[in-house]
Amino acid sequence: MTRIAIIEDDAVINQMYRMKFEAAGFEVATASDGETGVAMVERFKPELILCDLQMPHMNGAEALAHIRKESWGASVPVIILTNLGEEEAPKELKTLNVASYIVKAELTPSQVVARVKEVLADA
Repeated sequence: MTRIAIIEDDAVINQMYRMKFEAAGFEVATASDGETGVAMVERFKPELILCDLQMPHMNGAEALAHIRKESWGASVPVIILTNLGEEEAPKELKTLNVASYIVKAELTPSQVVARVKEVLADA
């Protein structure tokens, strides 16, 4: 079973995506902030990470920078899932090897699941 990690501070969105991905056959682990997310993915070792940008304790770009420092995390696909347009995203994202950038309001949860499957197929 493919493991997906979701790092998202909005509890409703976090739970909605957990349920959607579990229904699609994925094993899912979630975290509600960047700091907890980094610790969670180090233990869970997912095949793909969905990560919000604006979160408490550590934003998504900072969390991704920590993940990329780890040997296992250097190549794991990461999809940014945020409400910030790409032009508003932190500049350091360009150097952190993001597989895809999704604005939450632009895709349905089913479309996000499809995008994840595409990224995993290309990995």
